[in-house]
Amino acid sequence: MSKKLRIGLVVPFATDDIPLEGPLMYPDVEFIAKGVGVRSLTPEGYDAAWNGILPAAEYLAKQGVEAIMVIGTSLTFYRGYDAHQKLMQQLREKTGLPVSTMSEAVVHGLRAVGAKKIAVATAYADEVNDRLADFLTKAGFEVLALKGFGLFGFGEPGKKSEKDIIELSGSAIDEAKKADAVLISCGGLLTLNCAEPIEKKYGIPVVTSTQSSFWKAMGLAGDKGLVADKGKMLQKSAAASV
Repeated sequence: MSKKLRIGLVVPFATDDIPLEGPLMYPDVEFIAKGVGVRSLTPEGYDAAWNGILPAAEYLAKQGVEAIMVIGTSLTFYRGYDAHQKLMQQLREKTGLPVSTMSEAVVHGLRAVGAKKIAVATAYADEVNDRLADFLTKAGFEVLALKGFGLFGFGEPGKKSEKDIIELSGSAIDEAKKADAVLISCGGLLTLNCAEPIEKKYGIPVVTSTQSSFWKAMGLAGDKGLVADKGKMLQKSAAASV
């Protein structure tokens, strides 16, 4: 019998909870979580959690995991592209393991589907959206349109329905007109069943925070990460780097 894959997750929750959609995607994987406690979807709400990322990753590295993923898109992009790259370097040095973040995962997801010009739908309000647009631009994408739900409360994204998410994404795609793909950003949005309806209606790939992060984590751990019937990105092998 093959050894069960173990993946560590630094999670934005105050508790050590595993995001709901990860085990649905990969039920045979053992996920181990360590929370850092994001307080709100604002720079001030991320600050204390940011300082907890490295200690949480070091804790997970001692639990016998094959790879570590830092969950939380805005948590990992809000200080800017350069700060994110420095964080990545520190994580690898401190843990000695394959490590990634949700922000890097969405970048790699977009590259995997060949996107250069993108529409973006998010949970965030304007200040965080502006920081995301800057991060994505520095990562090499042209952001043609960006629409947000305007949320501030940490738990609020999980209350948005699939219908809400699909409609917001459609609004961003319509405004962008010629996007190669749409990014749905925020690990709190429940997006597992959103990609296929959007792709069927608009004919472009969908990349989402949660799906790309678990897909990327599987690639870091040496697994292809393929998932059927949940959108084009999850039908591609999650290489460790794209």
